[in-house]
Amino acid sequence: MPHLVRSGLIQCGNPINDETRPVAEIQKAMLDKHVPLIEEAGRRGVQILCLQEIFNGPYFCPGQDRRWYAAAEEVPGPTTQFLAEFAKKHQMVIVVPVYEKAMRGFFYNTAAVIDADGTYLGKYRKTHIPQTSGFWEKFFFTPGNLGYPVFKTKYATIGVYICYDRHFPEGARALGLNGAEIVYNPSATVAGLSQYLWKLEQPAHAVANGYYVGAINRVGVEAPWNIGKFYGSSYFVNPRGQIIACASEDQDELVVADLDLDMIDEVRQVWQFYRDRRPDAYGDLTR
Repeated sequence: MPHLVRSGLIQCGNPINDETRPVAEIQKAMLDKHVPLIEEAGRRGVQILCLQEIFNGPYFCPGQDRRWYAAAEEVPGPTTQFLAEFAKKHQMVIVVPVYEKAMRGFFYNTAAVIDADGTYLGKYRKTHIPQTSGFWEKFFFTPGNLGYPVFKTKYATIGVYICYDRHFPEGARALGLNGAEIVYNPSATVAGLSQYLWKLEQPAHAVANGYYVGAINRVGVEAPWNIGKFYGSSYFVNPRGQIIACASEDQDELVVADLDLDMIDEVRQVWQFYRDRRPDAYGDLTR
């Protein structure tokens, strides 16, 4: 019998694109919009669910508006505690990307991992922070400092790699070496900048490391920042690099796939990328 794990990804557009509204109101509207989709995941038997980057708010980084520091919280904190109740209700692991308070007026771009009984397992902090046109994250986020942890959940060992991280193969490899069977990449990325890479890089990570990847993107256009269209297309890719489920480009949506964890060993027995690697020859990468 195959060892199947049912996983889900939620992509969602922001319902309030109005900077005159209070930050807490905007966050609550986005959280409330996710709840029916989380409940749908429970009804459909999803065992591991991942939400998109900055799931409970807009992608505000282009505006460099300091008012958004009000969105930061402790992790674990109120958002993880709220979603832990859904985890317990549905016996569902939930990966929760949130703003985490840091020192000196910055915060971390963090993903908390809640096990199927509601237990907080730990967190990953986004490692690679961009400073490019429209993506001024270095004005807000401090780089992650927790390395590349994996989390042994009820159903599988999982890792998290957030948005811009996906352009760096080093962390993707570290997650595999640390034991990840599924890696989730919650993102906020727009057409015209990296869309052609969206279905190229993460299947490559899956093949190079012999694991599943769940790639999540948001949808819609968010005013007043208007950096472009978030193109959705959230998907699962298997260890052979094959996309096995994919969402639309423009709809709020839950995408679900059954992941056969036995395929991981099958692929790694054929492609011995871990056995044949040469860490003794890679010193130049960190020199």
